Parts: sequence; structure tokens; C-alpha cells
Amino acid sequence: MLSGAALVVGVTLPMSVAAADAPRADRQAFRELYRELIETNTSHSIGSCTAAAEKMAVRLRAAGYPEADLHPFAVAEHPQDGGLVAVLPGTDRSAKAILLLAHLDVVEARREDWTRDPFVLREEGGYFYGRGTFDDKSMAAVWVDTLIRLRQEGHHPKRGIKMALTCGEEAGSAFEGAQYLVQQQRQLIDAAFALNEFAYGVLDARGHRVVMEIEAGEKTDQDFRLEVVNPGGHSSRPVKHNAIYQLASGLKRLGEYEFPVQLNETTRLYFSRMSRIVGGASGAAMAALVKDPADSKAAATVSQDPRLNAMLRTTCVATLMNAGHATNALPQRASANVNCRIFPGVVIEEVRQTLARLMAEPDITVTTVLPSDPMVLPPPLSPAIMKPIEQVMRRYYPGIEVVPVLQAAGTDAIYLAESGIPTYGLSGMFIDPDLSNIHGLNERIRVQSLYDGRDFLYALVKLYAAQVH
Repeated sequence: MLSGAALVVGVTLPMSVAAADAPRADRQAFRELYRELIETNTSHSIGSCTAAAEKMAVRLRAAGYPEADLHPFAVAEHPQDGGLVAVLPGTDRSAKAILLLAHLDVVEARREDWTRDPFVLREEGGYFYGRGTFDDKSMAAVWVDTLIRLRQEGHHPKRGIKMALTCGEEAGSAFEGAQYLVQQQRQLIDAAFALNEFAYGVLDARGHRVVMEIEAGEKTDQDFRLEVVNPGGHSSRPVKHNAIYQLASGLKRLGEYEFPVQLNETTRLYFSRMSRIVGGASGAAMAALVKDPADSKAAATVSQDPRLNAMLRTTCVATLMNAGHATNALPQRASANVNCRIFPGVVIEEVRQTLARLMAEPDITVTTVLPSDPMVLPPPLSPAIMKPIEQVMRRYYPGIEVVPVLQAAGTDAIYLAESGIPTYGLSGMFIDPDLSNIHGLNERIRVQSLYDGRDFLYALVKLYAAQVH
């Protein structure tokens, strides 16, 4: 998220959290679909994505989709991790389809920790509460609802519209549905481009809309193992070469190190546009960096915000440690996990070598933890992608600018992008500065934001589906 100082710009009237618009009849139907998804537990421990996918297939059948256009999938080894591909065929067979992607699985949520039952949809004070209300059942519900609305209207798009609801995006999964579709069922999801999660409209602390983000690229998520192995011995006879001290010294050097600033098309556009919106010293620093990425003073100013710092460079941070084997023995082994988010285009081995140099001791080995995520380059921000978004923005959110972002967090976009399907994150929904507590306690989304995002994405999909190139 942007820092609080950057967000106090107030470009429109604040969104009300006290009450949403009076529900339209079609919104009532959507709310019921959304409720069904939220109240179907899809956590990896005891939930079932397969059950959620089956419920969505039932709704699509009721809307008139034939079995030939519905493709449930699962593998025998992971029967609860299934998903669904649905297709609304296009009238122009020469035009490649567009793909609507969302994941059904959610982060674990314990009832005893939450104020409300995480798997019961609650509407209070202008918010929907529940696990997955934003991440990512908001988008899954909108995509299913979009296909239903198009069918009920008798709409015949020029481009085919495909939807993939998958399982396995969240941590702890044993089966990755998006990867499976790419590797085993590519023909089902082949598309000119895809729309995905994890970009959103940004609200400031007062509820003013600031910008609408579109994700155009992700960093590579890669772990490295740092390890020191020593002979050990009795703790009554300490030696200088202590595995814990050696590893700690290396980690201290890592903590003090910053990878160099890098910019690409996505981040240049982001900082150029945000410099005008934010203004002041922060805006000036953003503009200076776009002009000269080597401007260390500007980089220091922008890097004060952890999210912006992550967009500027590769980052590596120690996340786990393990050392020693007894209270009265010198440690024979000390190890740490370092998680890196690698800037697009930077090779994983390059980062490993940098870490090895930082350790500055041959006793500290640095190895790549496998498997490695694919390295993908950001998709192009072409007029065919941006103009429809800007057109719909003028209709639903006049005066708000669209800003491309590079995400440090990962999504299923990496598998599609690696396979040659350019993938963009765009929710059309505005969320609070605390990221609506996704992955945390009492996850929520503003009711009006969800309804507005539903209409925004529906209009955008219709525009994209009318394109023929």
C-alpha cells in the first residue's frame, strides 16, 4: 500500500461505509452467489474447492450453459482441490478468447480468533466480512455472475470468454490448479490475454478514492538456504568459528544491503503518474527517479515506503532460522531461509551469487531452494488493453487515473504468463489502506465497492469481448 502521507489527496468525495445503494434485484442474486462461495469452506486443511466449483457449475447450468461448455477438473490424488473452466463461445472463430481467472482457495481462518465466523457472510456497517470476501472470492463471484448475466441477456460476444476457477494459489496447497491447466489442459484456457486478481483501487485513510491499479508484472518469489557446518564440541571450550556467529554475521550484512534500483515500463509509468497525484517531496522524488534511477537521494525518499521500495528493486529477507543441537554443545550447524522477491528479468542464479558475496565467508553456503518459480517479464500495456479500462473508468470512476503496478506478492499469473498468455491484475474494487485485512483476521470489503467493482468488470469484459484483432 501507499503510505498514509501519500494517500491524503482527496480527489473525490469519500465512499460511504454507513450504507450501500439500495440493492437492485440483480445485486440480490449476485449477493446470494457471493454468499454461497464465502460460506463454502475452501481452506486447505478441511475445505473443498471442488465443492465450491460444483456449486458454481450448478448456477451456470441453471443460466443455460450446456455441459459442452462446462469443464470441471480434478486429479485423483487431490480430489478436494478441483476447479472449473466455463466457456461462452464467440461469434468470430478467428479471434482468440479472453480468460477470466480467479482462485477459490482461501487462507486458513480459525473461528476462535475471529470476531465473526469466518465462513459466514456478515454485512455490518457498510462492509461484508468473511474469509475470502476480497481475496479472491470477490473476483470468482464476479466472473461467474458475469457469465450468467451475459447468457441471460442473450449476448453473443465476438471473442469467446473463458473462465477458470482454480485451487492452490494460497500457501499450503498440494495441487496448483492454474499450473495444471497450463500443463495438462492448455486448450481449455488458451487466450489472447487474461484478467486476474490482486490489483485494486486505493482509498486513503478518509475513504477518498486515489487511483485504480492494474497489475502488469510480478516479481519472482525465490527462497535460498544459507548454512554453516562446523565440527562443534563442548560448550566449555568455545572457539572463534562458531556456526551461529558466522551465520549471524552474514545475515547482518544482508540486512544492511540494498539491491540496486531498477525500472521497467510498468514502474516508470507508475512513478510518473503517482508523482503528479502524490505531489510534495514524495512526488518530486518519484519524478526524479524516473528521470535518473541512479539518484540515491530520491531513491532513499521513495524507499521509506516498504511497498514502493519493493517495486524499485530485488529484495531479500531472512524469514526462518535453525541452529544448534544441545544447550551444552557448540553448534554443529546453523541455517537460515532467505526469501527473495526478484525484479523481472533478473536471473535467479545472479541473486544467489550476490548473496554468496554478501556472506563474505566460504563456510556459509548459499543454495537455491527448489522448485523455483518461473521468471516472467511484464505484459505489454498496449492500447488494446488500456483504452477499454480507461473508457470504463470514465463511466464508473470519473477523474480517477489508472496506474500500472509491479506486484511483489505472487499470484497464479506466473503460470499463465510463462505459457505465453499475458495476464493483468484488475479488480475494479476500491479497498481500505490496510488492504482490507486479507490473509488476516476479520477480512472485509466495502459493500458498495464490491457492487461497483462487479459492474465495472462486467462492462470491461463486454468491451474486451467486442474487440477483434
